Amino acid sequence: MAKSKTVYVCSDCGSESAKWQGQCGDCKAWNTMTRLSIEDTARSARKQGFAGQLAAASILGEVSAQDVPRLATGSGEFDRVLGGGLVPGSAVLISGSPGAGKSTLLIQTLCKLAEQHSALYITGEESLAQIAMRARRLQLPVGKLNVMAQTNVEAICATWDEMKPKLIVIDSIQVMYLDGVESAPGGVAQVRESASMLIQHAKRTDTILLLVGHVTKEGNLAGPRVLEHMIDCFVMLEGENDSRYRTLRASKNRFGAVNELGIFAMTEKGLAEVSNPSAIFLSRGEEAAPGSIVMVVWEGTRPLLVEAQALVDASALGNPRRVAVGFEQNRLAMLLAVLHRHGGLQVGDQDVFVNAVGGIRVTETSSDLALLLAVVSSFRDKALPMDLICFGEVGLSGEIRPVPNGQDRLREAAKHGFRHAIVPKANLPKQPIKGMQITGVSKLQEALEAIGA
Repeated sequence: MAKSKTVYVCSDCGSESAKWQGQCGDCKAWNTMTRLSIEDTARSARKQGFAGQLAAASILGEVSAQDVPRLATGSGEFDRVLGGGLVPGSAVLISGSPGAGKSTLLIQTLCKLAEQHSALYITGEESLAQIAMRARRLQLPVGKLNVMAQTNVEAICATWDEMKPKLIVIDSIQVMYLDGVESAPGGVAQVRESASMLIQHAKRTDTILLLVGHVTKEGNLAGPRVLEHMIDCFVMLEGENDSRYRTLRASKNRFGAVNELGIFAMTEKGLAEVSNPSAIFLSRGEEAAPGSIVMVVWEGTRPLLVEAQALVDASALGNPRRVAVGFEQNRLAMLLAVLHRHGGLQVGDQDVFVNAVGGIRVTETSSDLALLLAVVSSFRDKALPMDLICFGEVGLSGEIRPVPNGQDRLREAAKHGFRHAIVPKANLPKQPIKGMQITGVSKLQEALEAIGA
């Protein structure tokens, strides 16, 4: 008779302890230890099966470093985020808020790939009839895609071995379970053990594994933190419910660049890739308005033109508000302090609201200068030229620091009809850009003088 072993697992870092304790000994998080009971025979069998695949040690210089062949998904934006396509034997985790379009993106991808490759879509949250209704509504080719409604990991692996698919989708990992784990589906133990077995099976059979993950109310991936370490690529599908646009961003990728951004539009026929993302974020009014300016941010391997808006208004509260949508809140507070100290503009008694148009989240420091110029424009009630763009990082001493890929940003702006630019002096192009007047600045005060503030 199999013995049952009880351990306590941290939901944040995945470390184990023989007894319960209030604080994890590794990551120091409080109240994260949960009980895990696994049959010793089941656990040892998995370990032995994995250990049997280990090969002898090799000299690094003798290991072949050829490029791994990738499988194109049929979507240029999806391939961009993945680093060029899907890698055989890789595990990709796709997460996002409910209704963002995770299942839609995957059913589109698998229906296209199933025309040439064996593919299996496993759903644990919807019935097969619901999957069929969605595919027909999106007018997808459904003649060759295999589907199955199952949540038991052992049964999935048995079907997996029988069908030998090249691609397999698990929707979602939070509803999967193992018989030997005494925990409810979605718990730390079940998610960790189920994902581990599925990933090991994918590596052993050289199958592309696509996992769907839920998010918490804070927008983070639900389940143990160790899940992000186990997979090869982690992408997040983001988008507001009242917006038709979705952004797909990679935060981890063992086969490509991180922070790559893909833009999609939700249509009647599913998610359609956007070939010119800058056009989305430049839907400005016909007349210039105070507090608006266009910045050029760098997302992954390409520049994006995004409109930054600011509203400065007298505060009726003792503690003026600082609200940032699409920008980092703490960085806004820091930039306002720099504006006061080195720009001579006091907004301590004003409410300051800033927004990145289009719902994009800007994390790059090249937006600093645009953010401050938009604040000054709103505070002075003076509109900036419609054909003006700017970028540059602002330091604590008021200096304007250069940013990477300055010339590529300027060329992208020139293609969209912008004729004036305010950039760091170190980013001035060696050769003039036709039709564009570029002003280089090294101090914040110089930038304010350039807009006549």
